[in-house]
Amino acid sequence: MSAVRRILPLVSHNKSYLNLRTRFSSSESKTQAPWPRKVFSGVQPTGALHIGNYLGAVKRWVELQDAGENVTYCIVDLHSMTIPPDPETLRHNTLQMTATLLACGIDPARSTLFLQSAVPQHAELSWILGCLTTMARLTHLPQYKEKSANMKEIPLGLYLYPVLQAADIMLYKATHIPVGEDQIQQLQLAQSLARAFNNRYGKTFPLCETLVNDGSRLKSLRDPAKKMSKSDPDPKSCIMLVDTADAVLEKVKKSVTDFTSEVTFDPDGRPGVSNLITIHALVSGKSTEDICREAEGKNTGQYKLVVAEALIEHLRPIRERIERYTRDVGYLAGVIEEGSERARATAEQTIDEVKEKIGVDCFNVGRLRRNVRRENK
Repeated sequence: MSAVRRILPLVSHNKSYLNLRTRFSSSESKTQAPWPRKVFSGVQPTGALHIGNYLGAVKRWVELQDAGENVTYCIVDLHSMTIPPDPETLRHNTLQMTATLLACGIDPARSTLFLQSAVPQHAELSWILGCLTTMARLTHLPQYKEKSANMKEIPLGLYLYPVLQAADIMLYKATHIPVGEDQIQQLQLAQSLARAFNNRYGKTFPLCETLVNDGSRLKSLRDPAKKMSKSDPDPKSCIMLVDTADAVLEKVKKSVTDFTSEVTFDPDGRPGVSNLITIHALVSGKSTEDICREAEGKNTGQYKLVVAEALIEHLRPIRERIERYTRDVGYLAGVIEEGSERARATAEQTIDEVKEKIGVDCFNVGRLRRNVRRENK
């Protein structure tokens, strides 16, 4: 069933890279035979994005796209089901995420943007890869340990989440995955499974490499010792892309700094004001040194107003585009359907190759014809 038919009728009526560097996890990945460079990344449809999501991930996706990379971006709705969501909320969030990605600059003509559940080969490859790993390997992954720590009954989906994540990457034979510093370990299973499959069945998948942003992760505006997160109980801790200008100004003014009035960049000694400088640098394109130099003579209270103004001007067109796209559900569904069709074409090629190598294609018509031709020669 098409993404248009699944989503649309059920909708509620209500310039240069940011210092990306390649991180190798092993010497083997440095010497592997070259594969066509392909970038893949995914995002869960869990509601509106905050500026940490945007500046740390989506903005870099746009830069990779604009640099002419072969990019594939996926709204990973199956991953959001590890703790089953409300169906209507999931539909709304999926459309909201589509609108947000487009508003941030993802161009369907230059990127493949699609919905994970619209490509059944993700689940199929996930099962095949799951048969190549062990329970012990999965239980030792940091994400599983962290999320299951306070659960009495652990969903199987949480246990298998990293295997599906590996399938997402391997299905498109992605070579480079843009991630934050805290996500590197999550990709090690994909590298391990690609290596295991290649060793058992022959060269099939590249060992993906991570593209890591050198920029610091954004911190909570209310507690700069913590990462910015929309799950924070304090709504003033993060700035959402859909926040109004008044809301942005209020949150920046209420951000926690320190008792030193001078504006200096010292992430360890002055995390609060340094977080504001980092945000300012990311939305303005200026260096932290230039920002501090321009802020000479201003106290932190005055500097907060400068940061707020820069944020408001940067986010205003994005917020306006989100509102415009959200009103045109037919267009959003069409974008996802077209992208999903392109993704399925690639996924089908990969899964056919995988099935042939593992021996579950004995009734594949194309393979039978090739065998007959070989026998007749």
